[in-house]
Amino acid sequence: MARRTKVRIVCAIGFLCAVSLSAQEVVRDTITGKVHQIEKVTVTARRLPNKVTSSVPIQTLSQQDISQLGIQNMADAVRRFAGANVKDYGGIGGLKTVSVRNMGAAHTAVSYDGVVVSNCQAGQIDIGRFSLDNVSVLSLNIGQPEDLLQSARMYASAGVLSIETEKPHFENERNSAFRVQMRGGSFGYVSPSIRWWQKAVSRTSFSLNGNYMRADGNYPFTLVNGKYVTEEKRNNSAIYTYQIEPTLFHTFKDSSNLELKAYYFYSKRGLPGSVTLYNPISDETLWDENVFIQTRYKKDFSQKWSLQAQAKYNHGWNKYEDKGNEYADGLYRAVHRQDEYYLSVTALYRPWNVLSLSLAQDGIINKLRSNLPDCPFPIRYTSLTAFNARYRQGRITATGSLVYTNVTEHVKIGDAPADFQRLAPSFTVSLQPWQEQLLFLRLMYKSTFRMPTFNDLYYYRLGNRSLRPEKANEYNMGITWSRSFSSFLNYLSVTVDGYYNDVTDKIVAFPTTYAWKMANYGKVHVTGMDATLAAAASLGKNMVLVVSGGYTWQKAIDLTDATSKSYKDQLPYTPKHSGNVSAVLEMPWVNVGYSIVGVSERYSMSQNIPENRIDGYMEHTVSLSRNFSFRHCKLRLQAEIINLTDTQYDVIKYYPMPGRSWRLTGTIEF
Repeated sequence: MARRTKVRIVCAIGFLCAVSLSAQEVVRDTITGKVHQIEKVTVTARRLPNKVTSSVPIQTLSQQDISQLGIQNMADAVRRFAGANVKDYGGIGGLKTVSVRNMGAAHTAVSYDGVVVSNCQAGQIDIGRFSLDNVSVLSLNIGQPEDLLQSARMYASAGVLSIETEKPHFENERNSAFRVQMRGGSFGYVSPSIRWWQKAVSRTSFSLNGNYMRADGNYPFTLVNGKYVTEEKRNNSAIYTYQIEPTLFHTFKDSSNLELKAYYFYSKRGLPGSVTLYNPISDETLWDENVFIQTRYKKDFSQKWSLQAQAKYNHGWNKYEDKGNEYADGLYRAVHRQDEYYLSVTALYRPWNVLSLSLAQDGIINKLRSNLPDCPFPIRYTSLTAFNARYRQGRITATGSLVYTNVTEHVKIGDAPADFQRLAPSFTVSLQPWQEQLLFLRLMYKSTFRMPTFNDLYYYRLGNRSLRPEKANEYNMGITWSRSFSSFLNYLSVTVDGYYNDVTDKIVAFPTTYAWKMANYGKVHVTGMDATLAAAASLGKNMVLVVSGGYTWQKAIDLTDATSKSYKDQLPYTPKHSGNVSAVLEMPWVNVGYSIVGVSERYSMSQNIPENRIDGYMEHTVSLSRNFSFRHCKLRLQAEIINLTDTQYDVIKYYPMPGRSWRLTGTIEF
């Protein structure tokens, strides 16, 4: 990327979204001691994009933020988090994975309504399959989670992407609520969705969400081959998906809560493949099916004791087909099936006001079946135990955790990997120097690791059953500050974090005499800085300007082999500079949103040479929205233009992203 573009990214990032805060408390009548019920009041507030009081970096996007900025999918939303790196293989149906601070996608846990989503075969989650239609809050937690009442699995991860869906809430004493939404846009994109909320009895309600999406995906792009420039079109990019998600919510008489969720997702997509010279042919097709049933139960026994229990069954199935003369029968087919059984119990104890203790125990069974030759049909048994303590006194908060992992593996064919045990500690501290100022200093250390995936261990000819887990140490030091104003500037918030990650035994594909082989060969050092800002300003009567943004500088270098040509080079697909800036102008008659996402140059291979260089880019999105209210229903209309400047760019080399496109959305609630 040119120097001018880099400067634009660094300077454009600045001002973040603002937020109004509200709180309420129940007060007893001083004479009768009774609690008086007042008329219901609805308060609309914007959620802070960062939590300044936290001892670890936490960033959030609310449903309002997602809607007003015209964010079109989960990957586009996650890109707006500082420190997050999203790999996107192009278009609506392309695989999209997330890693935090260059730790790798397998180090990042994805939580869906409090329960971790898993893929033991590949170790990474395609976040593109999750719809934004029903998301209430999207958050990224880097390092040690703040909530003590959670599963051991979340404590064991380097970072957590948390997806929280909307829970039923009813207005005007109604017992049901419906929402119908229709989206349409460029490249044959059509996506209808429905939502039904129903109150069964006073303490029981359920929700039903369903959506369908299809797209041709055959968007145009420019192909540059030396001095020859041609206009081409993506092919084999069609996709269709559908998803259905029923959820039951129940509150018992003792105020404990039960949530039972079922989820079904199916997709069929063409895989357009990489664009190399003038070979656009691709006959690859991928089918995905995912079903899970999960439940979460929470109970406060007293002010001192709390309990959370989780259980989940997850089934994953995928089929890959490719046609070509290189195959014996002209067709290659690979079918994989995964099954997971998961149980977690966490107990929280508060012996004193200043001290909280928790103990979490997880048990996991993973199975893999495949039609590929020499599949060993592995079964993995995992036990995770996490002990956590938090001390909060005055203006200081300190948290420590210790996670014990025990993994045993069995196979039907060949030898199983050796058993694995490990203790992983972590520690955080947050200090508020002055009571009258919302200024906080924070420190964090966390030891983490990731187990080799089933693909790493058993993939045909490539797998290595002697692999050791990939280990990492995370260090973070940050400062946060926020302040409310009564003048033109309503609110201002700033966070700055510097970090260092040390990764050893990195699992990479390493060339041997006859074939590539997975090996513990890598050593990586990651140094970086994340910065976020948020601000809101009143521009007049009923007019508010909300600005948000984030910036990341990152140096991730390969220290594996001092004799290698890539020694101390930037890791593949890791930009030194990335960031975003967004602005929303809220007016009575229309809301206008504008956002920019920028990434500097990267390299597709280990060697940082011109042949491997990928140009940087800046993508602009503009949105217009208007809300209408009728007697018993609400209507929202929104229009978006994505990639306003029609910039052609690659996130992954040879996988061109779409140019300028449009989308219209109509939503009615009744």
